[in-house]
Amino acid sequence: MNSKDIMKMTALDVGRAIREGAITSVDATFAMLEAIGQKDARLNGYIRVFADLALQRAEEVQKKICAGESASPLAGVPFAIKDNICTEGLPTTCGSRMLADFSPPYSATIMKKLEEAGAVLVGKLNLDEFCMGSTSETSYFGPVRNPWDTSRVPGGSSGGAAASVAAGTAFYAYGSDTGGSIRQPCSYCGVSGIKPTYGTVSRFGLIAYASSLDQIGPIGRDILDCAAALNQIAGKDPADQTTNESTPIDLAAARSFSGKDLRIGMPVDYFGEGIDPDVEARVREAAEKYKDLGATVIPIRLPIVEYAIPTYYIIACAEACSNLSRYDGIKYGYRAKGAENLSEIYIRSRSEGFGLEVKRRIMLGNYVLSSGYYEAYYKKALQAKAIIKKTFDEAFASCDLMIGPTAPATAPRIGESLSDPLKMYLGDIYTVLPNIVGLPSASIPCGSDRNGMPVGLQLIGPYHGEQLMVGAASLFQRSTKHHLRVPGLFDDCEEGGVER
Repeated sequence: MNSKDIMKMTALDVGRAIREGAITSVDATFAMLEAIGQKDARLNGYIRVFADLALQRAEEVQKKICAGESASPLAGVPFAIKDNICTEGLPTTCGSRMLADFSPPYSATIMKKLEEAGAVLVGKLNLDEFCMGSTSETSYFGPVRNPWDTSRVPGGSSGGAAASVAAGTAFYAYGSDTGGSIRQPCSYCGVSGIKPTYGTVSRFGLIAYASSLDQIGPIGRDILDCAAALNQIAGKDPADQTTNESTPIDLAAARSFSGKDLRIGMPVDYFGEGIDPDVEARVREAAEKYKDLGATVIPIRLPIVEYAIPTYYIIACAEACSNLSRYDGIKYGYRAKGAENLSEIYIRSRSEGFGLEVKRRIMLGNYVLSSGYYEAYYKKALQAKAIIKKTFDEAFASCDLMIGPTAPATAPRIGESLSDPLKMYLGDIYTVLPNIVGLPSASIPCGSDRNGMPVGLQLIGPYHGEQLMVGAASLFQRSTKHHLRVPGLFDDCEEGGVER
């Protein structure tokens, strides 16, 4: 089997082929490295690739697989990870000048879990600086491009992860999601992704943006790849007291999920002013498909949608300004040259080390936490959070699952969003709500717009409802071919979709 054929396989198929002896982990790793070498210059999805380390690791894992010591479904399958997750001795930059030369002295908990599962790390993926952005344009290492149309953004902040999986330069990847940073780029790039219930995955070693909202999750070519990838990293961690025990997703049960008696709520509030007509049409077609498959689709009200963006950005920016205060030019990270006193070190290091979007959010966070404004903004945002949680609890009394658009429009062109930050923030209107209240959520492809750009369908489950959510997503993907479409870059041709 040649490298090109291997790269067309799903992660689970590659894992099966390795276990059955059809290919080796080294074959799969070499294929991924070759694909990166051929395509990533056009995408800028990777910040760093660890070719020698990856091949060495693949040889070690292959020996364990041959000896029957590693039976994970994804053992030996190479992957990539967003560059805000700490890897001991390997650079972790957060896409920022502030950490451009930083190599952490420890690894994140999920990296240790992945090592135990026999995963093979190939590289670190590009992102919006400190995850602050929805387009993956704010990285110190340059913007990421969408493989469906390289004049467009891939979404953010996990844009490098989604673009690489879509383009066939990664079998699967891990990103982080603070307000849609996994799901929105999945929508823009036509791949699948899961933001799990808050506390399902340890955040130890994840460089924080907003601690009460952040969660690590997988991106894959289909939802079952994502589920298998999530199983590898989920579980309670003594190093993160917000984690809890979780039941692994049963892949066999997800594959056979029938959808019978499934009650799906579709918020009517999602289809108001601002949604692209092609996006609305594709989502409504997906709802009809679920009806055809035996589910009941129920219109529901989520009037709190209008409060989603202000609540999210007040909380996120408040936590971000606190988390980013540690980057002061003293302990680690970028330090400005020529400063003559301590105050000047702080000011110049942060002024030169942070980009414009990070500075904007630090300023917003300091404003809402400042004396005289805390009560007016931050406290009210926390009160709104409680109301949003109550609204979701009430909604789930009448339905088992919710569906709607992942994003109000498809991928914009590079430069459009940065010139209008408010428009960029509003692009997260559907994805921030699950983060505010900690619910699991996924995005899967459900069609294309008039320009051939992917449209994503968001599924929102109840707390720890990943099994139901993955089962419903798998049912949809077994009955459609949207997730099988890949950008032309997959076959080294110009932009435009083809079927895998």
